[in-house]
Amino acid sequence: MTRALIVERLTWRALVAGLMAMAVWLVLALPGLTQPAFPELTGRVVDGANLLSPAREAELEARLAALERDTSDQLVVVTVRALDGYDIADYGTRLGRHWQIGQEGGDNGVLLIVALEERKIRIEVGYGLEGILTDALSALIIHEQITPAFKEGGFERGIEQGVVAIEEQLRLDPEEAMARAAAVEAADAEVPVGALIIIALVFGFILIAVIGIVSSASGRRRRGGSDIAPILIWAASEALRSRGGGGGGGGFGGGGGFGGGGGSFGGGGASGGW
Repeated sequence: MTRALIVERLTWRALVAGLMAMAVWLVLALPGLTQPAFPELTGRVVDGANLLSPAREAELEARLAALERDTSDQLVVVTVRALDGYDIADYGTRLGRHWQIGQEGGDNGVLLIVALEERKIRIEVGYGLEGILTDALSALIIHEQITPAFKEGGFERGIEQGVVAIEEQLRLDPEEAMARAAAVEAADAEVPVGALIIIALVFGFILIAVIGIVSSASGRRRRGGSDIAPILIWAASEALRSRGGGGGGGGFGGGGGFGGGGGSFGGGGASGGW
């Protein structure tokens, strides 16, 4: 095979690889470059998936209007048939921006989102309420109040229970609400005893394996003790990796809503499913 032919084949392979990489990038980036087809904000309850009876929807509308009148906080319930390929957290952030939920200067908006086809639930919290309606508390509300009812087919009951739980937190005195949220955060951060036992067993097995390998290497006297350091480094790196962790979010601003002017969200809240 001539050198020119080899170069030509390599060039074609590079071109094909580049085109494939570009196609993958377009597939991954397209949702971020486009905007979902959001429903129209027709009220404090937007039941696009038809999960609520007219009577229950009217009850929720009145309840949410009273909440805003008494606290100025805006809570909106929205159900959709599908998310059109979007992650529900991203969808919630974009929807809050599009609808501009919350009061101007307060950013005190909350969205309770239900996606029927994806079987997903989201509580999206504005910047101004993140210290009161924390991620851990939002997750607790989804897990204890909404998901069990949804699993039994009780969509109306689950939505109402979620609204009641959020409303109760928002109606508390700010100091009391923050203390309750902090208590939930602290409980969520505690490591269960069972998890500690599993971690101890894993580290025990790693330690035994390291000791065995080191002893074997020492017995063979191959390159003295030079094999010990890489083994210990590997064990330490595995231990660090096992800790895990991470998080993130985004932000946006705007004006409008029900005559407010909020819409600033930073990824606060929680997601769940059934």
